[in-house]
Amino acid sequence: MSVLLSARGLTKSFSHHPLFAALALDLRAGERIGLIGPNGAGKSTLLKILAGRESADEGGLTVRRGTRVGYLAQDDVFAPGRTVRDVVLDRLAGEHLEEHERETRAAIVLTQVGFEDHDRPADVLSGGWRKRLALARELAREPDFLLMDEPTNHLDLPGVVWLEKLLRAAPFGYLVATHDRAFLRAVADEVIEVSRVYPAGVFRADGGYDAFADKRDLFLDAQARQQEAVANQVRRETEWLSRKESAQRKKSRSRIEEAAGRRDELAELNYRTAAAGAAGIDFVGTGRQSKKLLTVTGVGKVLGGRALFCGLDLILSPGTKLGLLGPNGSGKSTLLKVLAGDIDPDAGTVARADGLRVVVFEQGRTSLDPAVTLRRALSPNADTVTYRDRQLHVGGWAKQFLFRPDQLDLEVSALSGGEQARVRIAQLMLKPADLLLLDEPTNDLDIPALEVLEESLDDFPGAVVLVSHDRDLLDRLCTTVVGLDGRGGAAAYGSVAQWLAAYEPRNGDRGARAEDPPRAAAPASGNTQGQKKKKLSFKEQQEWDGMEAAVLAAEEALAERQADVERAATAGHEALTGACRALEDAQYAVERLYARWQELEARRGG
Repeated sequence: MSVLLSARGLTKSFSHHPLFAALALDLRAGERIGLIGPNGAGKSTLLKILAGRESADEGGLTVRRGTRVGYLAQDDVFAPGRTVRDVVLDRLAGEHLEEHERETRAAIVLTQVGFEDHDRPADVLSGGWRKRLALARELAREPDFLLMDEPTNHLDLPGVVWLEKLLRAAPFGYLVATHDRAFLRAVADEVIEVSRVYPAGVFRADGGYDAFADKRDLFLDAQARQQEAVANQVRRETEWLSRKESAQRKKSRSRIEEAAGRRDELAELNYRTAAAGAAGIDFVGTGRQSKKLLTVTGVGKVLGGRALFCGLDLILSPGTKLGLLGPNGSGKSTLLKVLAGDIDPDAGTVARADGLRVVVFEQGRTSLDPAVTLRRALSPNADTVTYRDRQLHVGGWAKQFLFRPDQLDLEVSALSGGEQARVRIAQLMLKPADLLLLDEPTNDLDIPALEVLEESLDDFPGAVVLVSHDRDLLDRLCTTVVGLDGRGGAAAYGSVAQWLAAYEPRNGDRGARAEDPPRAAAPASGNTQGQKKKKLSFKEQQEWDGMEAAVLAAEEALAERQADVERAATAGHEALTGACRALEDAQYAVERLYARWQELEARRGG
């Protein structure tokens, strides 16, 4: 494969030690590479340098003539007042294309990423749709190589799966920065890690994420052995240098210089090894042994005239690890608020054990005050905190979450997303709990922090209800997952994969677009002359002839059931539960008819 982009001797520093030094990197046509690294290691900076958006302190970048390098940033920014079509057309303004060619290309990529309304204003889009539009903007240029910084941000699980399929089928190569381990496994054939733990700030290995992790562990083990050997040499040299001056004069000056060099080598190894640490996440349980901590019976909630969930039953006991799944807007966060007692259900009951202690990690970390300093966020009223009955100085507490002493007086707003997530976790760890309700706690956390979080939640003796897009975490931690479809339906599944397998056939690509009102796409019913009707039996042909009328009738029934749900919202638990179940049955009937229609159409068309 030919080299499209070549970096040599790249160095970038924000402090005494560089993020990376003398970095050499070749990106070839068709390569599919994952980029990982701890928060603050320089992943985004490296991508910006490769994309030409930022300059390195040293080194150079060479791009093969005629190569189109695309760049998908973490933050999706669009000019105000533009439609989604305008955003893509603006990106194509500098291309040597006729106007109709630009229009056609824009229409194709917008449809490819899931937009049905190309005149929709860009400034009203949700986070997931903004990410899709930003991707469409880059795809329209038909890049040879695409640099992507956290492209799964704001996408729900069906959206992430959709993106995986798009990338695996893409004709271009890419370098994608992500902390999502399942996503890495799906899209990357090679992995690069940026971290100061490596001599040049970077480590690269082929074979996918799991193979990379094995090779990285071997390298780090070898580095640890080297550190131990150098430390032993330094100790011996220090003992020698501590002898009386007459003994030192008998030794050569080169021996003294070699000892100094060993100390410098050890200092560098110690600095690099310190970067391999992970945050000390460890939630505290109360030790309560109640058989039932929280019992949910027939709970339902309607929001904006739309049933989010109906007739939901749950029992949370010590040791319960429950995952909540569903597309964006399906009601996961609302259900957590119902469980926490922040809002009341429209139907059903939530019974909590006496004195139940609940700790909530809210989506977006909204409880953090961005204007306070890190010191006050970690310890509001003193310079010490009490954790597991021990008094700890705020500096030591901050160090446990990988913060440096010079960061204590920074405002929370100046911290990265991953650092803010660690602050919120540190706050919650000071509160012993029976029940943890965690709404997207994994957002912005790097892989080492994710792994520590997973271990802590696994060891937590109370109950955990977790909303996350991290499939690895959900599959390893949760014994049961509950999937919400956003239309009133909820069901239990054994794994994330099982839920996706059940969800996708019903929703198709709509699964990735569930923020919009669900709308099935009917097959065309125009002139059918010339089609191979002989592939249908007589009864199947009759069924096909009446299918459009059957679908219309089923959709009318669905609309009636939706109206019933809205009317039942104030009519009590039993009425709302019955209406929700009828709505779910009606929705399933419509989907079943569309699936059958498409099956007959495919057979009929040959």
